[in-house]
Amino acid sequence: MLEKKKIKEEERAILVGLVTPKQDEPQTLEFLNELKFLAETAEAVPIKQFIQKLPHRDSKTFVGKGKLEEIRQYALLKNANLLIFDDELTGSQIINIEKATGVKTIDRSDLILDIFARRAKTAQAKVQVELAQYQYLLPRLKGMWQHLERQGGGIGSRGPGETEIETDRRLVKDKISLLRRRLKEIDKQAQTQRQERGEYIRVALVGYTNVGKSTIMNALSKSDVFAENKLFATLDTTTRKVVYEHTPFLLSDTVGFIRKLPHHLVESFKSTLDEVREADCLLHVVDSSHPSYEDQMATVNTTLHDIGAIDKPIITLFNKMDLYEQTTFDKWLDDEVKQDLLRQLEQRWQAETNGNAVFIAAIEKRNFDHLRKTILDKVKELYSERYPYLTQFY
Repeated sequence: MLEKKKIKEEERAILVGLVTPKQDEPQTLEFLNELKFLAETAEAVPIKQFIQKLPHRDSKTFVGKGKLEEIRQYALLKNANLLIFDDELTGSQIINIEKATGVKTIDRSDLILDIFARRAKTAQAKVQVELAQYQYLLPRLKGMWQHLERQGGGIGSRGPGETEIETDRRLVKDKISLLRRRLKEIDKQAQTQRQERGEYIRVALVGYTNVGKSTIMNALSKSDVFAENKLFATLDTTTRKVVYEHTPFLLSDTVGFIRKLPHHLVESFKSTLDEVREADCLLHVVDSSHPSYEDQMATVNTTLHDIGAIDKPIITLFNKMDLYEQTTFDKWLDDEVKQDLLRQLEQRWQAETNGNAVFIAAIEKRNFDHLRKTILDKVKELYSERYPYLTQFY
């Protein structure tokens, strides 16, 4: 008799967001669409989005009791087994929502942490994620033990595990201290490696998650960095030596940024962000086909400002121009009009970036000769500033 294969229960997710005086309905819908992509990245199946207009979030249940009852009934009708809220929930809010709906509940931060736990491959990334998970759990310990006990696996339960999460705050704090010490040791090793590469100009790819950084990394360095159409495909920094016209430099691919990124992750991934902080030049990759690419650019610039890297030389790469043309231009539009509109777009961003913008399509390698020349010119300029009396690098 053939044994039945154990099939993982499908996680059918309902997404919940708020419209408030600080966040209008279009913004809320956009954030929920991004939350949907995050949920799909975590292998959940989003089946419905609920939004509610409130002057502020409810301190006990985030949304109002009436909306919560509506969500409960829909979850029962459609067999949904996961609620994902777009903003951070407190431990008591999670407990109250689960009591009212009977459905496992997580928030955006918990979802992102779960994705990071899935993506972590190296010892450094695993320690960084585990540290962020414990920091997330610490203020939610009251009642959280029962919450985790009920989860029974799936999104939001990956990580430290119920055998280690004690209601005793001291034990959790001790664990955080241990992980921080371990991370410091790893950071020292990483810093030593970066110092050994000190003679080379360092260029780092930065940008919102899923804008094509890894694809560009592969094309520019002829390497094989993992790339796919999912959020946070790359967690660990990958660095490759690249040589253009006898001029060597180091090119690094870094973790993508995102709106509402849990501050625990920013703190935990400090050593990964050091690669950005210590770079000589940044390539800010933008998904030009995304309807909110300017908001994504603002998020990246805010993060760069927060980590002290905004004043570095930045070349802005407007990627996915092929998709931009497909989604923006009607197929009946005259070619001359298309070219004129593209010229206007380029003129605008060349003006806003002081001439440091390049428009490309990474998968097609469109305009890559110009991109390589732009990078090479900047690298040579940086070498001439660092080594004014040497010519071996430039």
